[in-house]
Amino acid sequence: MAVVWFEIPVLDLARAVEFYEAVLGVTLERRVIDGHEMAVFLEPEGAVGALAHGESYVPSLDGSRVYFAVPDVADTLGRAVAAGGQVLYPVTEVEPGVRVAEFADCEGNRIAISSGPDGVDAPVMA
Repeated sequence: MAVVWFEIPVLDLARAVEFYEAVLGVTLERRVIDGHEMAVFLEPEGAVGALAHGESYVPSLDGSRVYFAVPDVADTLGRAVAAGGQVLYPVTEVEPGVRVAEFADCEGNRIAISSGPDGVDAPVMA
């Protein structure tokens, strides 16, 4: 079974869009979905999701973790810190050639990043 959608809770959608665009080098598309303001990640591969603003969306360091596949974990973690994030788990090799890290985003969510051997995007575990 594949994950098909995720939502990352935010308190300030404009601030969160600026943060994620800077950290991940993506462009988010703002939409209203089911009455909630969202900013959708438009990546063609993998699960699709959005930053979500609304009464039921409460940022947290606890709970589920979303992992973004990135070409270079250390570089992406550096951009997260430069954009106002905080390192929660340093760059660590968890399997041969698979590196992960975690940071607190500008909204107070725990976000994880992962890359495979030679900078190839890879899942955290096979």
